[in-house]
Amino acid sequence: MPKNKKESSDEVTKLAVATLRNEHASETAKSLAGSVLSQSSSGKQTGADMEDLASKVLQSDKYSEDTKTLAGSVLSQSNKNR
Repeated sequence: MPKNKKESSDEVTKLAVATLRNEHASETAKSLAGSVLSQSSSGKQTGADMEDLASKVLQSDKYSEDTKTLAGSVLSQSNKNR
């Protein structure tokens, strides 16, 4: 299975940190932020569950642009074969 070697950008990593520190951020946003941070310099890939969550966020009108940015980053680091 080919590995996706993309990593989170500094800008998105900073957004993820701010999201995790924000007491008003949703659990969804915080889950995505955690995934972004785990991939910021480790070379890890997004798991199937997080891919599904990120996809749903991007298709929904209820999430903020920041949450959608995190979701896009998560999806960009997903496994190429899924």
